[in-house]
Amino acid sequence: MRASRLLSLLLLLQTRGRMTATELAEELEVSVRTVYRDVEALSAAGVPVYADRGPAGGYQLLDGYRTRLNGLTAEEASSLFLAGLPGPAAELGLADVAATAELKLLAALPPEPRSYASRMRERFLLDVPGWYRGPDEAPHLSAVAEAVWDLRPIRMTYRRWGNQEVERMVHPYGLVLKGGSWYLVAAPPGGTPRTYRVSRVLTLETLPGRFERPEGFDLTEFWHAYAKEFRERMYTAEAVVRLAPGADGLFSYTMGGDVVAAAMEEAGPADADGWRTLTVPVESLRHGRWMLLRMGALVEVVGPPELRELMAEAVAELAKMYG
Repeated sequence: MRASRLLSLLLLLQTRGRMTATELAEELEVSVRTVYRDVEALSAAGVPVYADRGPAGGYQLLDGYRTRLNGLTAEEASSLFLAGLPGPAAELGLADVAATAELKLLAALPPEPRSYASRMRERFLLDVPGWYRGPDEAPHLSAVAEAVWDLRPIRMTYRRWGNQEVERMVHPYGLVLKGGSWYLVAAPPGGTPRTYRVSRVLTLETLPGRFERPEGFDLTEFWHAYAKEFRERMYTAEAVVRLAPGADGLFSYTMGGDVVAAAMEEAGPADADGWRTLTVPVESLRHGRWMLLRMGALVEVVGPPELRELMAEAVAELAKMYG
């Protein structure tokens, strides 16, 4: 455990430069005193790490010092080739760069980790888009990525939901790949960050000058908070249903695994016939009707009354159609 932590500390200093003991402690999830002891251990082992005193001080490595990749275990090296980078890298215009980096990494590895990594690449593939849909067509993705990297403002024509076209001038903070679709996280100057689907960018102009990225902005933290808020905003109603025995898998596929799992935890025991009563969120009552009709007779809507009436109307229409 300590050897792994020492390596992590060393790599943090190598990739980020000067870091304070407090920053290192937060990254490694240990106490500041533990950081002091670990730095002493690295120094005793011959690693040229030194401390700068004062308010702007911290620990850093001697200029030019670099660790070697042959310290990777076979499993660690293999995991690097399971990152799913080739497809997204190509979309960002970095396919050749990623391929070259992969070759260099393989060449730098000793025989055993190299063998593991090669087998990982041959036997596992990450395909991001879901079934029956391909990735979004996003012709401006490469230009957006360059603006994100170079901290350049952009002006774009954007197609909102409902096909309304608007013009926006924003500071691009980052890109997120979700389910085969790229999303831009950006904010107007001095404004609040929001998300834009890159495939809906119709025109794009990179503006002169550079902007200052907000201090402390964390792309991962923002996206997780946004996704949570989006899910909560999306579900505006609830459906109370009785679920037939053995239909759990189909219900999870239809309504969403996370939604059904949470409903199952709060549900009471099954009745004498094996049916369970669940309360599940739905986007709206009409959308809930469409989703629940896919379950056929494996689910019965108990409430609310408006949804049960919508189901009855749909069933009556189907009976008239099919006799």
